[in-house]
Amino acid sequence: MPKSGMLDRGDGIRLAWSLTQGDGPTVVFLPGFNSDMSGDKATGLAEYCAGIGQAMLRLDYSGHGASGGAFTDGCISRWAADARAVIDHAVPTGRLLLVGSSMGGWISLLLGRSLGDRLAGLVGIAAAPDFTETLMWAGMTAPVRALLLEQGYIDVPSQYGEPYRITRTLIEDGRTNLLLGAPIAIDCRVRLLQGQCDDDVPWRTALAIAEKLTSSDVQVTLIKDGDHRLSRPRDISLLCATVGCLLV
Repeated sequence: MPKSGMLDRGDGIRLAWSLTQGDGPTVVFLPGFNSDMSGDKATGLAEYCAGIGQAMLRLDYSGHGASGGAFTDGCISRWAADARAVIDHAVPTGRLLLVGSSMGGWISLLLGRSLGDRLAGLVGIAAAPDFTETLMWAGMTAPVRALLLEQGYIDVPSQYGEPYRITRTLIEDGRTNLLLGAPIAIDCRVRLLQGQCDDDVPWRTALAIAEKLTSSDVQVTLIKDGDHRLSRPRDISLLCATVGCLLV
């Protein structure tokens, strides 16, 4: 049975996590924007890891899933720090294989640069570094930008459920974490899975990430009919197979 817990990050906000014991390296799943560790990809990968005896850690950032805090108080720096806090608490030693979905792909790249020899590999699923700037801010009209700056937030419709709130803090903090304008100093094996029917993250983003990574062992897999979620059974099977190849 997985071991689960709630980590107080030091300010009263408690972060939810679930760890399945097994062989190393520990697979760490990093969810996307407004997503959580109970999604199909996270649970499908957890089942796969349990079946092969592989250790796996899942977690929820503050304001997401079972964790405390308000979603609107979060930003890229905060959520990356949340993930690192849970990792350091639940898996303080040993090598790690980071698997990041969408925003989690951005966070995995940020964390990967600081993990050094602990980083055994990295898998991005529709990884979305810099999305606050290149997709959110760049997609706003001048009046919408002015409203965001004036009132501190805007509400945006979502095809996945209720509208979500974009805050000025999210946009401004995102600018301190941009990656695609310079080399990304990660030298482990990296695999990037990207749907070409992704309406949220342009598929060429995966190619841009591959170009910027300093690693020479980077592979991009394009799924021609794949959407942003990549949560169909065959997509999850591809994810598990990709992770499995990095474990040998």
